[in-house]
Amino acid sequence: MKDRQFVSVFRSSKKADTYLFVRRGQDWEALPESLRGIFGAPVHSMDLVLTPDRKLARTTGEQVLAALEEKDFFLQMPEEQDSYVVEFRRKLAKRDS
Repeated sequence: MKDRQFVSVFRSSKKADTYLFVRRGQDWEALPESLRGIFGAPVHSMDLVLTPDRKLARTTGEQVLAALEEKDFFLQMPEEQDSYVVEFRRKLAKRDS
């Protein structure tokens, strides 16, 4: 895992409190179709230099960096377990296995 990564954070145009962390300059079309469909049009929130020890609202820099290395994105979803969240997590888990 890298010590630091320049990332862009986007919020979902479809789902409240849903954010996507990607490497800065990530090609949106290269992300999984299922992710793009559920997430909707990305709305840029911020760019930041992320380090493993950085604390974020619902996660850590270490978790985001690990996800970027493994699958090129980190999806931060709201805490509530709406049916779309449960279904999306199931689809991602199935795709990754």
